[in-house]
Amino acid sequence: MTHPTHAVWCEVDADALAHNVRTFRRLVGPDVRLCPAVKGGAYGHGLIPAARAFLAGGADGLCIHQIDEARRLRAAGVDAPLHQVGPVLLDELAEVEPLGVQPVVYNVETVERLASLGAKARLHLKVETGNHRQGLELPAALALADRIRATPGLELVGVSSHFANIEDTTDHRYARQQLARFEEAVAALRAAGHPVPVRHLSNSAAALLWPDQGFEMVRLGVAGYGLWPSKETRVAAALAGRGRIELRPALAWKARVAQIKTVPEGAFVGYGCTFMTTHETRLAILPVGYYDGYDRGLSNLAHVLVRGRRAPVRGRVCMNIVMVDVTDVPDVALEDEAVLLGAQGDDRISAEQLAGWAGTINYEIVTRIGGHVPRITVRGGAKPAADDPLYRRPR
Repeated sequence: MTHPTHAVWCEVDADALAHNVRTFRRLVGPDVRLCPAVKGGAYGHGLIPAARAFLAGGADGLCIHQIDEARRLRAAGVDAPLHQVGPVLLDELAEVEPLGVQPVVYNVETVERLASLGAKARLHLKVETGNHRQGLELPAALALADRIRATPGLELVGVSSHFANIEDTTDHRYARQQLARFEEAVAALRAAGHPVPVRHLSNSAAALLWPDQGFEMVRLGVAGYGLWPSKETRVAAALAGRGRIELRPALAWKARVAQIKTVPEGAFVGYGCTFMTTHETRLAILPVGYYDGYDRGLSNLAHVLVRGRRAPVRGRVCMNIVMVDVTDVPDVALEDEAVLLGAQGDDRISAEQLAGWAGTINYEIVTRIGGHVPRITVRGGAKPAADDPLYRRPR
């Protein structure tokens, strides 16, 4: 097929996503359900392409955040189990059964609305263990479990919680306290006659550090996309003897050189006159900016790759334009490919580097890339074949 030309685009390596799923399958074993999260536009990678790639790699299901993600996945022919970890609004609950969504619940109003609809639904109860986002303290969780059991058509199939401080530290005492609280909650539910066959607490960091604590299901997050949750997680994994784990980043973000210009010594570049040239300088103008998700905080800090060499960002990042210094990059030509995130030649700009320059985390770097930026599925870095079912542009 003819690969479409774009001024700005992302390439998502389906082979890398599948590899990451297989890596975690080896970690947690064959009997644990592996359900990567595709919320947030699949962490910026594109909902439909990422879902297909994860399932091709052996994922057992997918975690979503909102009902619209379920609609889009089902419309695209994805029939895998969907676990909705975000809220289902009361007016959306009529879609739970036809879409085959298994929602997490923590509000009695949710259960009462499902009961009034006569819906059949498999539910997962969220218990509070110390993160204090969604979830219920144990007495309320037991009461809601009883209410579910008393409602025809509803079945409590799982219990979940979420770690608060497992990836930002190498001291996991708080995480172990949460693990203990979770096990106490499960024991209390089972003692009250609720079998809760599926327990799930582990995220990416927990699966990397404690693969034997995956219970019946692991909700794989950022690591499914080839990104380590944090430096601390990487250090802790190495200390635990898992430092040789290979995660493959799947996303590359690219733009074409829209103009090349030479400016004299002593010239200001961009808004606010925040950068002045100290010598005659060649600039490449890239048609990407903070509207597209390229953080304004990267102004005068970041680099991009052009012809395999680093070109520093000069001046402020604009809404739709970035200026980069290509004085030391020979033979730059109009519409050359510039890499904002990813590899070119022997160098790579990682999400972690961009996050460090912007003062944030790798999660935010990839998820903030605008949904309007095309995501092109590739295989192993190459363009897809015409008959490749993974080649899809997300809506």
